This record gives sequence, structure tokens and C-alpha cells, in this order.
Amino acid sequence: MAETFLFNIAERVVEKIVGLTVDEVRLAFNVKTDLKKLEDTMISIKAVLLDAEHKQHQSEKLRLCMRKLRGIFYDAENVIDDFKCEALRKQDAVNHPNINNLKVRLLGSCCLPLSFSSFSLSFSSKMSPKIKDINGRLGELATEWNSFDLRQCSDNRHVFRRETISFVHSSDVIGRDEDKENIISMLTKPSEDQNVPVIPIVGLGGLGKTTLAQLAFNDDRVTSLFPLRIWICVSEEFDLSRLLKLIIQSVNAEVRCDDLKLEALQARLRSLLNYKKFLLVLDDVWNENKAKWVELRNLLRSTDGFSPSKIIVTTRSLNVASLMSSIPPCMLKGLPLEDCLTLFTKWAFNDGDERHYPNLIRIGEEIVKKCKGVPLAVRTLGSLLFQKTDESDWIYIRESEIWGLEQHENDILPVLKLSYNHLPSHLQRCLLFCPFTKRMRSIIAIELYVFGWQMDSLSIQSKIKSGRMLANDI
Repeated sequence: MAETFLFNIAERVVEKIVGLTVDEVRLAFNVKTDLKKLEDTMISIKAVLLDAEHKQHQSEKLRLCMRKLRGIFYDAENVIDDFKCEALRKQDAVNHPNINNLKVRLLGSCCLPLSFSSFSLSFSSKMSPKIKDINGRLGELATEWNSFDLRQCSDNRHVFRRETISFVHSSDVIGRDEDKENIISMLTKPSEDQNVPVIPIVGLGGLGKTTLAQLAFNDDRVTSLFPLRIWICVSEEFDLSRLLKLIIQSVNAEVRCDDLKLEALQARLRSLLNYKKFLLVLDDVWNENKAKWVELRNLLRSTDGFSPSKIIVTTRSLNVASLMSSIPPCMLKGLPLEDCLTLFTKWAFNDGDERHYPNLIRIGEEIVKKCKGVPLAVRTLGSLLFQKTDESDWIYIRESEIWGLEQHENDILPVLKLSYNHLPSHLQRCLLFCPFTKRMRSIIAIELYVFGWQMDSLSIQSKIKSGRMLANDI
């Protein structure tokens, strides 16, 4: 599965080569031509890597070739990083001569009479052969690589703000009847809390929080109880003006409020909601700033007749649920295996076709077990395999290396890899640094701390501490 990161690695290496300064290139003799050759080769390979990533499951030979490329790319990146490190070492020697003289004396006391000029000579003599070796290995793979008939693809993926809608076909939803009845019971029950009638739905991504809210939102008992129903997808940006505009336009689409200030928005909101019993759904809330929520709550409470109304909030965060409501949240759990199998079959086959492919059903059951009850994972993989009747496609998904990653209950990391493939490459590179183990974080922290001690600088130490904290956060 690491082969799918090749495009990002190639892009990173090319950026590093281009980013080498003239002085950095001069650190080694006669490497400029070889570096240019490496850059051109990397650009040529990168142009077709996206197509290779899409086709790799069709050819074991292609996957093997990509594994070889991965090793060469990492070696190339290490070589380029060596130039940067050597430049930093030289700068360190200029900025901290006392520390470096101490290093020389210590090395000398160990019968290692090394000087910085000898370090430089050693660096220069070894870099040119390394770059030539990498170019040679890439050249050896060229014939094999060209045999796959790969086409150039542009990396034109974009990130869009998430939007959700209020409607859902109840027949498409499996295994959430009990949860729906629980939410409807809370909606129809007279509120004991006259201040914050908020019902939180909490769960991991992909468990179906939005779907559950949609089911309750469209139930006949709810529509008869709440004449006015408003659906707002909040997402990461909890901006008060934006939310008020969305609420107003949801109540009356003809109202123009783009240029209105906050005071005018509040007045318009009051005129639309006064003495109306409404249900407001705030979907996908991430905001953990209580002040922002209190602002919105107070504006809603300023409307007459607010107390009989209700609010549903969907969120992944218990912190969000607790700051927005005193009501115990509806904690969404994974679906039972039987419901997952039904859902998977619904998305992987046309109605009734599954009975013609008992071999695929057996493989599908093993795939579903790996999804750990997460409906989004089940549905995504079912859709991925829709109308694919070649057993090898199903086996490829079942045997994918991504399942070997350490997972916890309801973890959807393997299926998130599918979403990862549609991110822009620069964001993919950011995510490549996330799966650090605790041991790796410890090593990073130790190395950063030692480096900071060697530099013997207060400002550097401060940056190192920040770096160590960042490594832990990742």
C-alpha cells in the first residue's frame, strides 16, 4: 500500500532538488550535471505515477516495479538531505566555533584526528558516486517502467467544504431503528431544560451521525411536532454571521442577507422565528470554543417562543457535546455484522445478483469483518466493488496491506485511505507524517533535544522544545 505514496515522494524529491542553492550544490565536486539528470528523470516518472497508482492492483509486476522505485526515491531524498545537512554543519561551524573546537578536541582525545576540512573532503568525494548510482538504478528500471503504457495525469484534486442535506431515503438505512426511536423520544418529550434544549449525537467519523439525524428530521412524528425544521451543516467553521445567514435563508430562501451586519441579522432572525416551534439541526460541529456557542444560543433564545423548540447536534467530540448540552449524548456505536453484510451486499450488487456469486459473498464477508461495524467503510468498499465480478479485485481488497495497520475498536483508518487518495498531494504529504509510533516520537524528541543542546543556544532550545511538542501532537 505504500506504493500509493510514490507520487508524493517523487514530488517532494523534485522540490528538494530544485530548492538546492548554488552554494549547496558546490559542496560536492562535479555533481551539477548528475543532479539535473536526476531531476529530469524524476519529473518524467512523476508524470505517470498517478496512473500507476490507479493501475497497480491490476499487475503484480507493476507493484514490484513501484516498490523498487520507492527504495530509489528514498535514497535520492537522503542524498539531497545530505547536502542540506552539510550546509547546516558548515554554518554551525561558523556560528559556534567554540563548540566545534570542543568537538575536534574530544575526537582528537579519542585518537581520531579529524578536522572540518577533512569532513568536507570526505563529503565531496562520496556524493558524486551516490548520485550516479541512483541515476544508474533509475536507468535500469526505465525499460520495465515504459512497458506498462502509463499515461500522464495531472494532480488536479481539490478540497471542498463538506456539505450535508436533510433528506434521506429511510429504505437505504440499515440497522439504526433503535437509535432513531431514541432520538425521536427525546424530541417529543417535554423539555425539562428551558435554556439549552440540545440533543447531541456523538460518534466516530463514518458511523452515521448525519444519517441518524436525517432519519429523525424526516420522521412523520417529528414533522407534525415541529412545523419549522432547519438543517445547517456547520463543519469546521463556526462563524456566527455565516450560521445566522444559513438559518435565515433556510427559513426563507427569498430573504437576502449577504450584506447584513450581526445586529441586522439578529433582527431578521427574530422576525422569522418569533412564536414558531422549530427543530434546528447543527450537523458536523467541531467548535470547542464555548463562547462562540453561547453567542449563537443567546441569539436563538432571544426569539419569543424558543423553549418548546429543540436542537440536534452531531459531532465527533464529547467535549463539543458537553459544552452545548446538559443532556447525556446519544453515543453511536458500530453496526452488528449481520446488518453490515446486508449493507455491503446492497452496495456491491444489483438487487438479487449476489446469489450468482457465492464465491464473492464469502470474500465480501471477510472484508466486512475488517470494517469493524462502520457503515461508511462498508458502503465505500461495497461501492468500490460494485459490478466487479473478477475474484482478484475482491481478493486484492481483502489482502491489502493497509488492514495490517494497528487499529482500535470502530477504527476506519483503512477506509480513510480511500479518501486520502483524493486529497491534493501537498496535503497527502502532511498526512504521511501522522502514523508515528510512540517509539518513533521518542526518538524524534531525543534527537531534537540533543541537537538543541549541541547548538547551545537559548532561541534554538525554544524551537526544539516546540518541535518536540509538535512531534508528540502528531
